[in-house]
Amino acid sequence: MPSLYVYTLGCKLNQLESEAVADAFRREGFTPLPEPGGADILVVNTCTVTSKAEQKARRVIRKLLRDHPRAPLVITGCYAQMERAALEKLETGEDRRLFVVPGDRKDALLDLPRVLSRTGSADFRSGIDAWTRSLPPSFSGPFRFVPDAFSFHSRSLVKIQDGCDSRCAYCRVSIARGPSVSLEADQILKILLSLEEKKTGEAVLTGVNISQYRSPGPGGKMLSLAGLLEYLLAGTKTIRIRLSSLEPEGIDGDIVRVIGNRRIRPHFHLSVQSGSPEILGKMGRRYGPGEIEEAVLRLRSVKDDPFLACDIITGFPGETPAEFDKTVKLCEKLRFAWIHAFPFSRRPGTEAWSRGGRVSEREAGGRVEILAGMARRQKQDYVKRWINRDVEAVAENGENSRFIRAMSDNYLKLLLPAGDENGKENIPGASFVCRITGGSCGVPGFDGTAVRRL
Repeated sequence: MPSLYVYTLGCKLNQLESEAVADAFRREGFTPLPEPGGADILVVNTCTVTSKAEQKARRVIRKLLRDHPRAPLVITGCYAQMERAALEKLETGEDRRLFVVPGDRKDALLDLPRVLSRTGSADFRSGIDAWTRSLPPSFSGPFRFVPDAFSFHSRSLVKIQDGCDSRCAYCRVSIARGPSVSLEADQILKILLSLEEKKTGEAVLTGVNISQYRSPGPGGKMLSLAGLLEYLLAGTKTIRIRLSSLEPEGIDGDIVRVIGNRRIRPHFHLSVQSGSPEILGKMGRRYGPGEIEEAVLRLRSVKDDPFLACDIITGFPGETPAEFDKTVKLCEKLRFAWIHAFPFSRRPGTEAWSRGGRVSEREAGGRVEILAGMARRQKQDYVKRWINRDVEAVAENGENSRFIRAMSDNYLKLLLPAGDENGKENIPGASFVCRITGGSCGVPGFDGTAVRRL
C-alpha cells in the first residue's frame, strides 16, 4: 500500500488543510505516516508569517531531499505562494522531483491522489510531474478542505473563513491569502451536524481572521461571527465549539452575548501584538490598549476564569524600551494565561519592510524572553486556580496507553490514568468530564493530572 508524509508549518488553518490533503490520499488507498521514513510521496505545507518560518521550511525541504532521494516532494502553502522560484532552486539534482504548488492552487492537491490512482502506475514522480503541468490557474474552492477523518489531530478543525482585509503593516499572510472570504453558514452547519453524528465532542472554527466572518444566513440576512455562532448553536445539540484567534475590536456586545453559551469553550486567543498605543498605530491595528482591556473584561464577564492567551510582537520598528514596558504592564495587568511572543520579522512587500527605527535582533529577542518568563509564571498561576475543579475534556488518544491524553475545555493539557473507570469510552475526540487533581504531572508538555469523574 503506498504511503504519504505531510509536514506542516504555521497556523491551525494550515493544519486543517494538511489534514484534508492527507484524508484525500487516504481515501485513494494511501497510508498517512507520522514520520517520513518509507513514504512514497512527501508534502510540505509552508508558512510565510516570519522569516524564521521560511528558514525552517527550507531546512526541512533540504533534509527531506537529502534523506529520501527517491520520493517526490510537493511544496505548497503561503511561502510557496510568495517565493515559488526560490523554492524551486532548492533542488539541485538533474532528475526533477521537487514540485511547487502555490498556495492559491493548494486545493488542487485534493485531486492529486485520484489522478495518481487513475494512472495505475507506481511512478509517482512522473505522475505528479504531469499533473503539475496542468494545474488550474487559481483556487477552484478555498473551502474544499473538509476531511472525513483526521490523521494528525483528535479535535476536528472546520475552516469557516480565509484571507484578511486588514493589511497590517507587518503582515505578509494577507498578501499570500488575499482578501477575506467566508464559507456559507448552511455549509458550516452541515459540517458540524456530520461531526455531531460521529459523536465528535468538539470542533475548532478556524480561518485567517474569523473576526471578519461575513456571509448570508437564513433568509439572506448577513451574518457576522456572532450571528454565525447563534445559527450553529440553534442548529446543533451537543457538539462544543472552540474559536481560533480573535481580534480585540471584534469582542463587542453581540459576540460576548453568544459566547456565554455553555457549548462555546472558555478559551480565547487575542491578536494583541502590543500594549503601546503608538506601536499599535504604526502597526495599522484598529484598536488601542483600552479596547484590549475592555475585550478581556467582557470575556471574563461571561465565562468563569477562561483561558485567555495573546500574541505579542516585540521589536517592531520604533518600539523603545518605554513602549515595550507598556506591553509588559498590560500583560501583567490582564493576567493572560499564555503569551505567544515573537520578534518582529521584516517581510518583503509589507509596509514595515522599509521602516526606520529598527530594533536589534538581540534586543527584540531579549524582550521575547521577558514575556516568555511572564507567560510561564502566569500559566502556572492559572493551572493552580483550577486544581480540584471539574472540567469538560476531549480525549486525544485511545485506551491502548498507560495514560489518556486529554484537552480540557479551558485548554489545559491533562493526563488521566487509563484505568477501568477512565477508559473504554475515551476514544480520540470523545468528550467527558473530569476533575483536575494536580497541577504538575511530571511529564513535559502537560499542565496537570486528572481523574475521571464517576
